[in-house]
Amino acid sequence: MSDRGYVLALEVAEAIVDAALASARAENLRPLAVVVLDAGGHDIVLKREDGCGILRVDIARGKAWGALGMGLGSRELARKAEQNPRFFAALAAASGGRLIPNPGGVLVRDVGGEVVGAVGVSGDQADHDEACAIAGIQAAGLTSDAG
Repeated sequence: MSDRGYVLALEVAEAIVDAALASARAENLRPLAVVVLDAGGHDIVLKREDGCGILRVDIARGKAWGALGMGLGSRELARKAEQNPRFFAALAAASGGRLIPNPGGVLVRDVGGEVVGAVGVSGDQADHDEACAIAGIQAAGLTSDAG
């Protein structure tokens, strides 16, 4: 729960995932995995399309978890990882390998700007993954923060 009391509800998380997948299908992208986490880093919704690679769920979760844990979209995390690889090696160790610094992890903000969760997408090119996450969040009436 954020300071303003907003909790990312199951039905909103489902709408985010469904809109992200609809965006992927409209663009004819490869099969995706989409994960929505609450502000505490817990899964709310996970969907994995038929034909999606077996690691995609873990990658999507790692993108969202890293964004949430560091307070930055995973695109920005990727940029910072290039600049400071030792720190990100330490983060990988500290997080048990759960942090994936690659575009496709996007913070979800409520109308007051508070982080209420994160979306992770994996399965296509990183830029496409990120675009689908953003499309899903915006379709649900929330603000996306890709960093």
